[in-house]
Amino acid sequence: MPLESGKHIIKVIDGVRCTVVESGINEQRMIFVKKILEHNGYEVKCEKEVKKDESLPDTFILGVTDIVFNPVIAVYERKLKTLNNDVLTPHYWKQLTEDTKGWYWKF
Repeated sequence: MPLESGKHIIKVIDGVRCTVVESGINEQRMIFVKKILEHNGYEVKCEKEVKKDESLPDTFILGVTDIVFNPVIAVYERKLKTLNNDVLTPHYWKQLTEDTKGWYWKF
């Protein structure tokens, strides 16, 4: 789920009910988000999505087993930490910058 949408989606991933954090993402993005969420103490589940056409690249769905988790709230309330234990900002979450200083409305 992108940060622009606050919709809360529950889906079964690897046989466990999970809150969907992001879907339709590439492997690099999946690894980035998975590391951040695991660093913050969440149990992360991910699986490869079914392709509609074999020529399309692989996409993944990523979720956490905490079904009340909402990534929009967690990021904008500054509850998540980066791997360096700095406060995670929306622009860092979106991988637009490596800088973790400043507020999202001043970027």
